[in-house]
Amino acid sequence: MPASEETEHTATPPRQRWLVLAVVSGSLLLCGIDLTVLHVAVPSLSRELKPSPAGLLWIVDVYSLTLAALLVTCGTLGDRIGRRRMVLSGFVTFGLASAAAAFSTSTAQLVAARAALGVGAAMIMASTVAIIRVVFPDDRERAIAIGIWTSAHSVGATIGPLVGGLVTATWGWGAVFLINVPVIVVILAVGARVVPESQNPDPRRWDLASVALSVTGLAGVVYALKQAGERAGLNGVIVTTAVAGSVLLHVFVRRQRRIAEPLLDFSLFRERRFTTATLCVIGCFGSYVALLFFLTQWLQQVGEYSPLRAGLALLPLAGANAVGAVTAPWTANRWGNRWALTGALTLFATALAALAVVSDTTHHGALLVPLLGAGYGAGIVMTLGADTIMSAAQPERSGEAAALQETSFELGAGLGVAVLGSVLTAVYRTGLPQVPGLGPDQRASAQESFADAEDLAADLPSRTAQALLRAAQQAYNHGFTTVLTLAAIVLVITAAMAAVLLRPPKRR
Repeated sequence: MPASEETEHTATPPRQRWLVLAVVSGSLLLCGIDLTVLHVAVPSLSRELKPSPAGLLWIVDVYSLTLAALLVTCGTLGDRIGRRRMVLSGFVTFGLASAAAAFSTSTAQLVAARAALGVGAAMIMASTVAIIRVVFPDDRERAIAIGIWTSAHSVGATIGPLVGGLVTATWGWGAVFLINVPVIVVILAVGARVVPESQNPDPRRWDLASVALSVTGLAGVVYALKQAGERAGLNGVIVTTAVAGSVLLHVFVRRQRRIAEPLLDFSLFRERRFTTATLCVIGCFGSYVALLFFLTQWLQQVGEYSPLRAGLALLPLAGANAVGAVTAPWTANRWGNRWALTGALTLFATALAALAVVSDTTHHGALLVPLLGAGYGAGIVMTLGADTIMSAAQPERSGEAAALQETSFELGAGLGVAVLGSVLTAVYRTGLPQVPGLGPDQRASAQESFADAEDLAADLPSRTAQALLRAAQQAYNHGFTTVLTLAAIVLVITAAMAAVLLRPPKRR
């Protein structure tokens, strides 16, 4: 590695190198688990904290949105103050935020704790890939290390619902966060001993204005989406917030193109294959994380599964996703990245459409094939999409490409749940059938969320309560199938983009 890029450092002994990889991959596994671990616990959490639909969506995806917004910022800051210092601070932040989330007693506290978790995860993820590049100077070892590091996050996100189901069934929803604490303590103790310090002697300027524009702009747009879903319509505040957020994001993009040392270098998007692969990753990972979230709610609320059974029901999806990630290089060698990505996106879209058609929680066998198809297709897209992003960028810009790649995954996860969650909420509220014996105020309460309908049913006469629960299940089921259909349409569009735009550049 050129001396101009890093401060001088002594070679890391072989055993220590793999210990460093174990530390950074273990921490990334935790970050991935926290992306989805709460999904199965949502019904239990809703009964206790009683969040509004918008509040619930904030609880779920403020983590990934904070992480996406701060990844590049934390990477730039780590270059300046030292990656070891940044990643260890991230471990501490993540551990403290996990404890705060576990003992939250209100929606606002839990949203704040989840945002702090996102900050800690951003500090961790932004520094770990740079640490790997320093610790593994050999190209072959570094490729293996980055492969393990990349898969750790995807594996964590995939097993998150199962971990959440096991823990929630035994100790309650707060334990899904509390289990992070002892793990992070061990990672911090080992990491403090084995992770070497490194930093860029000529780091990019940390542009505070760009940070503020990106974070507030993204928050404004997402807030407007959630409020529109909760109210099943628009009002002046929602439109104003959406416009203001969009304007801030526009100013952010213009500023990045104008300043000498941008936070995000948008010139990378002039490369057609880079832009297309990034959109494919955002669409695929957003649909996959949204599927994990809404499927667990659907199984519990419509199918009346326990949290543990809902987590176990996702095992075929998780297993197929892992197989897809492992076999992705084989599919690329056989058909090329372009057609392998196109086929995998089409398979994922077809699987979601099949799930929407089946829409029957009582016959898990009928769901098995679509779940396997969805997991396998998504696993291929995540792996090959990330590889295409990196290969489309010039070698000297691999660091910037890696940061944008990570950001696209997290942004996709946050926006997928935010947008599709707002749609589901709107469909549920407008589609709740009339229930005989239910007064206007009671109906308005039942329209707030499925959890509110359950709470209301507990105090109603038996016949009215059963009719209300059937109506709520029908409305939620309709919202779920609508979300699956929209996600399938998005995936079909990205598949068409991949087929048309990922053609190799013409030789001169």
